[in-house]
Amino acid sequence: MSECIFCKIAKGEIPATILYKDDKVVAFKDINPEAPNHLLVIPKKHIQSIAHASVEDTEEIIPQIFKTIQQLAEELGLKEKGFRIVNNCGNQGGQTVDHLHFHLLGGRQMTWPPG
Repeated sequence: MSECIFCKIAKGEIPATILYKDDKVVAFKDINPEAPNHLLVIPKKHIQSIAHASVEDTEEIIPQIFKTIQQLAEELGLKEKGFRIVNNCGNQGGQTVDHLHFHLLGGRQMTWPPG
């Protein structure tokens, strides 16, 4: 997707504060943080949403995303205190960028319901 902002970040075409990058996944700081620690963890491959993920994606890429989230939570000192993982899917689910992404939020008390 040549116009996808997250694809451009993954390719290094748009600057971002990258905290993790491998052959399948990129994690970077959200530019409008909702918590002291607010990262976005995305696949390098363009997948519109979790509803559009293939079997291969759910077997290979999604597990790598969650391993990355675990690693980053540990590195940021969130493992013991707690954190939230959010994935918005589709317009009514609150997805604003049509590229699969997971929010990792931590560093403050989370409330429920989220909104």
